[in-house]
Amino acid sequence: MGLHAGHVTDVPELSRTQQLHALGNGVVQLQAEAALRPLAARAGLTVAAAAA
Repeated sequence: MGLHAGHVTDVPELSRTQQLHALGNGVVQLQAEAALRPLAARAGLTVAAAAA
C-alpha cells in the first residue's frame, strides 16, 4: 500500500528532513484510510475499495 520501499529513502543526496518534506501530504490519504476503515466496520458501514 502506498509508495514502493525506498521511493524517497534511497536517494543518498537527501537528508532526513528533505525526505520528509518530499513526501509532504502524500501519506495523509493512506493514514486516513487506515484509520477510517476499522471505524466504519465497527459502525457497520460498508466502505468501497480505494481507487488505484
